Amino acid sequence: MTRFSFPALVRKAIGADKDWPEQWAKPDPKSDYDVIIVGAGGHGLGAAYYLAKEHGITNVAVVEKGWLGGGNTARNTAIIRSNYLYEESAALYDHALGLWEGLSQDINYNVMFSQRGVLMLAHTVHDVQIFKRHIHANRLNGVDNEWLSPEQAKAFCPPLNISSSARYPVLGATLQRRGGVARHDAVAWAYARAAAARGVDILENCAVTGISRARDGQVRGVETTRGFIGAKKIAVSAAAHSSVIMDMAGVRVPIECFPLQALVSEPIEPAFPCVVLSNTVHAYISQSDKGELVIGAGTEQYVSYSQGGPLHSIEHTVSAICEMFPIFTRLRMLRNWGGTVDVTPDRSPILGKTPVPGLYLNGGWGTGGFKATPGAGHLLAWTIARDEPHPINAPFTLERFRTGRLIDEAAAAAVAH
Repeated sequence: MTRFSFPALVRKAIGADKDWPEQWAKPDPKSDYDVIIVGAGGHGLGAAYYLAKEHGITNVAVVEKGWLGGGNTARNTAIIRSNYLYEESAALYDHALGLWEGLSQDINYNVMFSQRGVLMLAHTVHDVQIFKRHIHANRLNGVDNEWLSPEQAKAFCPPLNISSSARYPVLGATLQRRGGVARHDAVAWAYARAAAARGVDILENCAVTGISRARDGQVRGVETTRGFIGAKKIAVSAAAHSSVIMDMAGVRVPIECFPLQALVSEPIEPAFPCVVLSNTVHAYISQSDKGELVIGAGTEQYVSYSQGGPLHSIEHTVSAICEMFPIFTRLRMLRNWGGTVDVTPDRSPILGKTPVPGLYLNGGWGTGGFKATPGAGHLLAWTIARDEPHPINAPFTLERFRTGRLIDEAAAAAVAH
């Protein structure tokens, strides 16, 4: 079995036939590593890359039950922003945004990062008041955000309907100009190539079935479908399954999983210049580089590991999109999907050490995982290498649920994406 198992056409399309030569292929995992990272998504691969690049730790294995970038990374809707309310969140997501801005140059791979701006619509007086408070908090934390009148919002996004007779009239909007989108699966491929070039092993089709611990509690490795792999440190970064894997080590975490639905339209000529989000109707929309309109709905209200959900939430979202953007009413939808997101009680991530020596957790991101990708990988690598959190992720430990120092972005983020 080779290290990467892409079909030939996919390998050629992403340049793997040139950049991942066959001599890099390894038939079997080594018996021992310094670090094992569970989950070959953007966060896990990013952590492996930064461990090698910034901390000189290259004896690393990233184990993945499927193929790299095939989990939630492949199902994200690619929105990037940092305009969160609380200081802890603003620091975390703005750190990630700063890394996004130089990522393609850093890893020599075009991740299609486009800072086209993120517009968040206000439909009620309450929305207006909350958003303006939001802007003031962002500016105090050094995060760019500004208020637009309905007319200014339409000038920035011409397809927007600002008629006062609309079911959800637009009373204004916030705009983060540094926000935008990126190509979600390209981020995983880019980090994979860059990490592998520095000596990291990426083991696909290698599902973790158990976490082994010594008598003193220290981790000693993972049981997998390809046998036991030893390691001094283990980091779990498996979106939507982190609680299951942590349970293998006897650690219970406050994480639940919910389906989150999205869909894409048939491709059209460039017609939508930015990203628009609306929390009141719980819909968001952008246009991909392929021309598809990428439309997202909200999380379902039931706990599930399913990759789908009922039709009513999609119907609500599509009807709202058609009213806010009437020019899209005749578009056909090509496909829809449901990604399973893992969320904590305060809708903020857990990123740090666990009570088990040598075991680290990166999970509970909810709908904020993709926008945090380079920042999460960078901070996880720091935490693993130094066995202590970076000042930015120090507030996001498991301990906050014991002390009550929650970072309640459930409502404060103004939108759930």
